[in-house]
Amino acid sequence: MTSLTTAIVIVFVLGYLCIALESVTKINKAAIALLMCVFCWTLLMLAPGSYYPDVASSEVVHKVAEVIEHHLGDAAGTLFFLMGAMTIVEIVDSNGGFNFVRDAIKTRSKRKLMWRMAFMTFFLSAILDNLTTSIVMIMVLRKLVQERNDRLIYAAMVVIAANSGGAFSPIGDVTTIMLWIKGVITTQGVISEIFIPSLISVLVPAFILQYSLKGKFDKSQNLPPADVSQFTQKQRNIIFWLGVGGLIFVPIFKTLTHLPPFMGILLVLGLLWTTTEIFHHNTDEDDTMAKRVSDLLSRIDLATIMFFLGILMAVAVLQEVGVLTALGQSLDEMSGGNHYLVTGVIGVLSSIVDNVPLVAGCMGMYPVAEVGDMAVDGIFWQLLAYCAGVGGSMLIIGSAAGVVVMGLEKITFGWYMKRITWIVFVGYLAGMFSYWLIRTFLF
Repeated sequence: MTSLTTAIVIVFVLGYLCIALESVTKINKAAIALLMCVFCWTLLMLAPGSYYPDVASSEVVHKVAEVIEHHLGDAAGTLFFLMGAMTIVEIVDSNGGFNFVRDAIKTRSKRKLMWRMAFMTFFLSAILDNLTTSIVMIMVLRKLVQERNDRLIYAAMVVIAANSGGAFSPIGDVTTIMLWIKGVITTQGVISEIFIPSLISVLVPAFILQYSLKGKFDKSQNLPPADVSQFTQKQRNIIFWLGVGGLIFVPIFKTLTHLPPFMGILLVLGLLWTTTEIFHHNTDEDDTMAKRVSDLLSRIDLATIMFFLGILMAVAVLQEVGVLTALGQSLDEMSGGNHYLVTGVIGVLSSIVDNVPLVAGCMGMYPVAEVGDMAVDGIFWQLLAYCAGVGGSMLIIGSAAGVVVMGLEKITFGWYMKRITWIVFVGYLAGMFSYWLIRTFLF
């Protein structure tokens, strides 16, 4: 490893450390990710010829520009997909589309609420995404559960179910979106083989955590009527099915047209936007401007988008200088080619550091093979989707859903680690064991 490559790795590690310690430094991780990206590419430009020896010295700068544009194009597909999906969910939510969640899980039994909430979160996360689903479920829980100690347990279950639900769906988590867009997993493959392990990783923790909840809620703990838009019930139903049904249709659209997934998201967003504009023609302009898509776009979490951009482009530098390839070879040598061990370790690491750069790094470390465990829908890629998603639940800071719930409910790192981490780990291992059974005896 050259001194320049070492410098790039040091910058990346320091940036990564600052991101992991965001709660201590009080500096938004998006800002650190962008700085890390620019510094890494700047260091590469100090001696680009050493990384592209086959390119003439007069053309090497142009070569680097082409490489950056190539990686930016790959990252843009993921970012536009996320922005479109976030907007669609915001449209549905702002018009009362998720009121059915309240009606479906409301019950006086504390344990029944646990199971209903776990299943609702699990399946919603697969359709929407784990981050958005977590926010929706916490907002509902705040109205259903007044006792803080009980609500912390429910909130922890939301994190677990949201991450597990996102792991078996190509659109349920940023990491699965990345793997799906990259083409290393398919919709049918990841759903058919990862669904059962993901479900088990929820059932085991829910079974254990239910014993922390006893009794019933007071009758007064009922949800008040929801404040929804001026749209009629029929119009709200149309918006809901266009939004959620459209998200489900995106993988089908990709299969039919072979266009990138973000094109399907833009199709759904365009249809939903047009429909809401038509509905607003018959309502009072002053009362509905805040509900229009043009205004809802300002609510999109651009800080998260910038974070993903910085991380993906920074990881691209490590891929270009050969660090990821060397790291992948080292992992294979240490594990003896045992993909369960490699992905299992990656899953544990994803609870400590963000799973987005981990998965991005793995995509750069390991080439896609024609056949075998590294082929499309091979054991390695499917296990990576499961482990990176479910493993992020082991610590409260290990996933976007966990960080959001941590902020909303003021959950401390120590409480979660003491009460929840070991439970998640048991479910994590149980899911991996079930995947081994499925692969060994069914496929």
